[in-house]
Amino acid sequence: MEIILLGTSSMIPTEERNHSGAFLRYKEENILIDCGEGTQRQIRKAGLSAMRITKILITHWHGDHILGLPGLFLTLGSQNYSGTLVIYGPVGSKDYIQGIMQLFVPRELVQYKVIEVDSGIFFENEEFFLEAIPLQHGTRCLGYRCAEKDRRRVDMKALKKIGVKEGPHIKQLQKGEDIIYQGKKIKAKNFTTLVPGKKISIVTDTLYCDAAIEIAKDADILFCESTFLGDLKEQAIERKHMTATQAATIAKKAKVKKLVLIHFSQRYKDLSLFTKEAKKTFPYVVAGKDLQKFTV
Repeated sequence: MEIILLGTSSMIPTEERNHSGAFLRYKEENILIDCGEGTQRQIRKAGLSAMRITKILITHWHGDHILGLPGLFLTLGSQNYSGTLVIYGPVGSKDYIQGIMQLFVPRELVQYKVIEVDSGIFFENEEFFLEAIPLQHGTRCLGYRCAEKDRRRVDMKALKKIGVKEGPHIKQLQKGEDIIYQGKKIKAKNFTTLVPGKKISIVTDTLYCDAAIEIAKDADILFCESTFLGDLKEQAIERKHMTATQAATIAKKAKVKKLVLIHFSQRYKDLSLFTKEAKKTFPYVVAGKDLQKFTV
């Protein structure tokens, strides 16, 4: 899994930081997470292609997270985007998308489907799943997790030593199922190793809450909002956002491997202050930058 940060600012962009957005790549999936103003240009600067987007996840419908959508829809339509664009978002998203189409798009040039998400797993295939949980913000807001499923690595060398050759029976072993091969019982536990799936979690625009810890649990990378430093904790609460210390506390309690801070207020220029504050609580932390790539 690879995620590219397209925007790490909060409500007001800066010269260095665009409005919110991220691009998640996993095998054949190219998932855009939020689409703030300027996202199309950030996609180009990152060397990505909007035409390859397979899904869009909307965390919530505040302007700094969605105002890039009208232009994106027009671009996809003008370049003959093929297939159906699947858009996920909190309850109410269907009305918002319909409003965008009526106001900004003269005709529906892109085939799309909107799926409203409340909580839990909302997409799943054989390889990974997408999960959401409601956070605490001024409007309906979702935290997301993209999780690769655990898989079994088959020890083909060991199998060949006992005369087991390649074939469809190997898939059964990969599923953890014992097989009968030429009259012999082959136990999956003896010839496979369980490989835990990778997990990426995204928590943005929320008060500190248990739900944020839950969606971040055991993540390889947690991307977490850190709008303010600790001296503005009261202002963070008033605006339903978090501080660097609170983001680090979530990472610590959720036992994540790495914390990437995002969604910084435009008042801050020196982001090293965020990592310095957060590291007092959680050591494995960086301040995310626009166009920065992370791989797990």
